[in-house]
Amino acid sequence: MKKILVTGGLGYIGSHTVVELQLAGFEVVIIDNLSNSSKDVLQGIERITGIMPVFEELDLRDKQATITFFQKYDDISGIIHFAASKAVGESVTNPLLYYENNLSTLITVLQQIQHKKDISFIFSSSCTVYGQAEMMPISENAPIQQAFSPYGNTKQIGEEILKDTAKIAKGLQVISLRYFNPIGAHPSTEIGELPDGVPQNLVPFITQTAIGLRNELSVFGNDYPTEDGTCIRDYIHVVDLAKAHVTALKRLVDNAYKTSFEVFNIGTGKGSSVLEVIESFERVSKQQLNYKIVGKREGDVISAYADTTKANTILGWKATSTLDEAMLSAWKWEQKIR
Repeated sequence: MKKILVTGGLGYIGSHTVVELQLAGFEVVIIDNLSNSSKDVLQGIERITGIMPVFEELDLRDKQATITFFQKYDDISGIIHFAASKAVGESVTNPLLYYENNLSTLITVLQQIQHKKDISFIFSSSCTVYGQAEMMPISENAPIQQAFSPYGNTKQIGEEILKDTAKIAKGLQVISLRYFNPIGAHPSTEIGELPDGVPQNLVPFITQTAIGLRNELSVFGNDYPTEDGTCIRDYIHVVDLAKAHVTALKRLVDNAYKTSFEVFNIGTGKGSSVLEVIESFERVSKQQLNYKIVGKREGDVISAYADTTKANTILGWKATSTLDEAMLSAWKWEQKIR
């Protein structure tokens, strides 16, 4: 059984990926510093899979603690790296936090594995590396534009670090998964998104407003050059996204990769506007949402949705859940945790 390290494995995407890894027969070790997650997630994972994953509370910015960890777990054959701060708006107001947390942690991990003979590495990247792409849908061949936010810039730099390291670390094979917009929760409602404080993403703000935790939802701008004037994103169910990690990992484990560094877009291939997401939520929840149009938010691109042809054909992966299904799972999760 392959032993896989999942950094940030108690976070939103990380925990769902741990579930899918365990269901696929991998042995999982989780690192998390609990800065935006909870140990309670471990019980949720165990209730779904019947397996309690190994957990080490660790901040990857602590270099000595990281060295000690890799000495203890010297049989790790794959890493899925989620450990990073991820809010676009927060990165604009606190850029140094993002540069330190997102880049130093990646470098520290790579320093410990670069001399291993055979290790697979899946990087949690983002469609923000494309900036405001000139054409839709966005393919992996789209030029990397200047990032709109420090968060996006850390993903661009992270990919460059990995590409350069893979050139000289002969045993390292890397796949960078460029996510679009993960939403929803596990259908069991045992795990889901647990934003710390005020949500930075649309869907948890919608569900928290509907449940009464927030007075109203702010829609940032309605005069963008889109059909209804609001921003367009590609919203993918988090379970579909988690399964993409397992598929990508198997590609590396099976030595099916073509180069030491590959990238894949992970989305649905369909764009939905903010107002369309609100309409979807109202439809599945039977709730009327209180929202208002406010000024545009710095760091937001107008439109971003994926061309998923490469992932569909080469990885053999495809998103299967609809927007309504994802929104309903998010609403059921919100109702459970309140």
